[in-house]
Amino acid sequence: MGEMHDPAGEPIRKRKRRGGGEGGGRGDGNGRNGHSPGEEARLRQLLDALSAAQHGQFDVRLPFTRGPGLMADIARTFNQVMERNDALTTEIARLERVVGREGRMTERASLGEVAGSWKTSVESINALIADLVQPTTEVARVLVAVAEGDLTQKMALEIEGQPVKGEFLRIGTTVNAMVDQLSSFAAEVTRVAKEVGTDGKLGGQASVPGVAGTWKDLTDNVNLLANNLTSQVRNIAEVTTAVANGDLSRKITVDARGEVMELKNTINTMVEQLRSFAGEVTRVAREVGTDGT
Repeated sequence: MGEMHDPAGEPIRKRKRRGGGEGGGRGDGNGRNGHSPGEEARLRQLLDALSAAQHGQFDVRLPFTRGPGLMADIARTFNQVMERNDALTTEIARLERVVGREGRMTERASLGEVAGSWKTSVESINALIADLVQPTTEVARVLVAVAEGDLTQKMALEIEGQPVKGEFLRIGTTVNAMVDQLSSFAAEVTRVAKEVGTDGKLGGQASVPGVAGTWKDLTDNVNLLANNLTSQVRNIAEVTTAVANGDLSRKITVDARGEVMELKNTINTMVEQLRSFAGEVTRVAREVGTDGT
């Protein structure tokens, strides 16, 4: 049988086997996997580093990065990948602190010039922050407006043409309902105050549909105030009209406190004095003019 040749025409030389059967090539200085002891040690380091990275230890590095050769190239590339992973982890932790705790809503993730999945990861993180920040900013804008007395502002339920969903929709709907109730309540209080206090239209009552809790209590208190003022003013008007018409038998009987009670007592005292005076004048006139005494 002649010599075997490779596709280029070169003769193929068979490796001499030592130490027995297949796989036992230790006598040629190689390891059991065909690698030198130095290469096998570096591969073991690589395996250990990959195992550490698998468990989230991105601070692991390979030391054999100097010089030429495949293992040095592998080590340099591995270390760069770990550095990028470590940088991304550090950046996420930084954002959690500055955005989530310190409230610096304009902060964004950055890994420098990156491409591929690294770029996608950074853009996704920044998009998530923006999606979280914008509804929060909207709520803050509306609440600031309410605190300054502007009840015309509402939280936008669409962001860049897309409707908000989930918890953001629930928060937006709740905030807008609160603004609507405040606006209705303020409008009703203003209307009743103007009717009763300015226009003199007694009997006005506030009506805010669908209110409950504190809003209902506030509406009820406004109506109680208007009702008390109406009752007191009407009773005073009735008595003073009766006096003007010569009827001195009427008195103010409505419940009152404070300055209204003082006014009530003063008018009632005045009526008593007028009635006494009228009685005396009538008596004297009758005695002098009729009885001749």
